[in-house]
Amino acid sequence: MIDSLDVSYGDMWGSYEGPAHPAPIPSALAARRHAAGMSYAVLLSSRERPLAMAERWPRGRWRLYLFDDASRRARMIDFEPLGTDKLLGVRNTRLTTSDEQGHEAGSESGEGRSPVRVPHCHAPAFGDWHVFAPFLAQQGHEPVATVVLNDVSVEEGAGPLRPTGIERLFVPGPRDTPDGPAVVEPADAGMLRITSGRLAVTDPGYVSDPRTVAVPPGEYPVTLSLLRTARSVEVAAARVTFLDTPPHAWEMTLRPDEDPGLIGEGEFYGVGVDTGTVAFMDATREVDDEMLDDEVFDPLSFVDRPSVELPGTGTEPNLIAFTAGWGDGSYPVWTGRTEDGQAACVVVDFRLCPTDQETDTPGGTGPSPA
Repeated sequence: MIDSLDVSYGDMWGSYEGPAHPAPIPSALAARRHAAGMSYAVLLSSRERPLAMAERWPRGRWRLYLFDDASRRARMIDFEPLGTDKLLGVRNTRLTTSDEQGHEAGSESGEGRSPVRVPHCHAPAFGDWHVFAPFLAQQGHEPVATVVLNDVSVEEGAGPLRPTGIERLFVPGPRDTPDGPAVVEPADAGMLRITSGRLAVTDPGYVSDPRTVAVPPGEYPVTLSLLRTARSVEVAAARVTFLDTPPHAWEMTLRPDEDPGLIGEGEFYGVGVDTGTVAFMDATREVDDEMLDDEVFDPLSFVDRPSVELPGTGTEPNLIAFTAGWGDGSYPVWTGRTEDGQAACVVVDFRLCPTDQETDTPGGTGPSPA
């Protein structure tokens, strides 16, 4: 009989990789995601043996995986919301392994579908994982009437990526990097014209959903931080400066629907890059996709050409594009503000010079999925 369950949490999209969380998160973060209607996963174990994994899906749906004695996922039960406080089991699927019926490991067997023994249950409030205990019996794990839940999730860490060492990205001189010694060389990339009062930071090939910052109309200098190693020269960071006043504080540049409280330790919301390129431009600037190869991507393919300007016509805003560090991924965008809240500058950090937090955080210095 199962009289207690150990409870831990993780990112939902990693739970398919096995019976453990490849990306564990603290219970407080999972609770915030639950309240925000976001996805996450709950692992229920007994004596260090995984018994079930519950995934919280969008729109109130849940998926429950049950594990066999070899800690393999043996059964998958899908639930849909029934009213406001119940879940209806709509599919009960046996998952086969590679040595059964010629199916791939973890694949669905159409012949393995059967009715859900417990047709419905209460939709769990966060932490109310008792609702899934009766389903453990399908794998031979009979729970007692009241199962004790033990929170064994990881502790709350330092939180999202912090803006440390941003100013130093543009200070010339030697640096130690994961690839060996290097030298930082600041470089002028031209003057950016803002006419609408909104700066946009985006991949020039995907300009429909940029990160924006309110700034006064005007022309502002763009500076690149070039990181020179024995093998190459890469853009380590890019900055557009609006005021001569040094920033009093730095903040992550967020979209209106983004909440740093919903991301894990060392993670961030950043500019997504799919063309190996990032651009500073006015938020109203339009980009002709058919001209990007000739006017942006091809010129930036030369080793000695880290940036390129697309001029505006007349008084229209221009665009300054630059190569994105090692290439595609997601990179943090920081807004430096004065004591009275004005935007002094905006910086894109391509994370070639890791901070202490990035060095100490599991996962290293790679781009965040956020």
